[in-house]
Amino acid sequence: MRVLVTGATGFVGSELIRRLMTTGSSGVSSAGAMSMASFEIVAGVRQQSRRLPASIEQRAVGDLSSGTDWSEALRGTRAVVHCAARVHVMQDTAEDPLSAFRSVNVEGTLNLARQAAAAGVRRFVFVSSIKVNGEATAVGRPFRVDDAPAPQDAYGISKHEAEAGLRQLAIDSGMEVAIVRPPLVYGRGVGANFRAMMGAVARRLPLPLGRIEHNRRSMVALGNLVDLLVTCISHPAAANRIFLVSDDEDLSTSQLLRRLGQAMGRPARLLPVPVSWLELGAAVLGRRSVAQRLCGSLQVDISDTKQRLGWAPPLSVEEGLKRAAEGYLNEASV
Repeated sequence: MRVLVTGATGFVGSELIRRLMTTGSSGVSSAGAMSMASFEIVAGVRQQSRRLPASIEQRAVGDLSSGTDWSEALRGTRAVVHCAARVHVMQDTAEDPLSAFRSVNVEGTLNLARQAAAAGVRRFVFVSSIKVNGEATAVGRPFRVDDAPAPQDAYGISKHEAEAGLRQLAIDSGMEVAIVRPPLVYGRGVGANFRAMMGAVARRLPLPLGRIEHNRRSMVALGNLVDLLVTCISHPAAANRIFLVSDDEDLSTSQLLRRLGQAMGRPARLLPVPVSWLELGAAVLGRRSVAQRLCGSLQVDISDTKQRLGWAPPLSVEEGLKRAAEGYLNEASV
């Protein structure tokens, strides 16, 4: 099967390519659907990259937009896994963030999907975001796949609009679409806030987060997300469905930090500062959103994903954190 992976040099895309290169011989998909498959991989990249294995065919297409020409990359392709996106950032410098997100995540995605349908692609797998569901949940009341979408920021809105366009295109063209909504993804090479957290633990910095014990947050290890994406490439039950994904074990903020410290071999130093103090300090500093992510809950119910696809996360939280920690420590030593 010839598969186009967009965002091929990114955090998710590069790991997906590594997985596809070995799936044919190992049959490692937890659902078993791909055990006899092998893949011819096409990497969709902005420009030619030395970061990818020499055996991988690269197609440089420039920036992702409504005018991107995908014709060469799509030639003979049976499936597309669309990982490329304008990602969520904490401090967005764009004058009109929503317009910037729509240009890439909506117009760029739908342009690719239309060309894919015209080229005879059978399955289009879209990496969306749990932000389509919303930003927070009450403890014990996780997001479900059949919940009404409630995106609150520009990134989530753009992913929701892309999903809607893809579902309509599936109806109009007959191309099958599978949508995956991950929460925070962590693993070897992770960046942003998770990397900063690992840095703080690695340096044994005292963190005032020891009392954040009653919230619950879902995350997904990179290996678990990639396993599900591989499953969605050809599993019959994935056609025209939305799937939520996580490690299937939710942690409080203090639990996460302690277990990350164990994975790094450097116990986290957590100070027992009351949660109310943290929330008050964040409000004074205009950082309520930061406090919400640290102190609030965001849980994901993946029961439909497991039942519909016969899938389960192959990696435990411990193994996922271990891989992330090893990657960080190896990079730090270099």
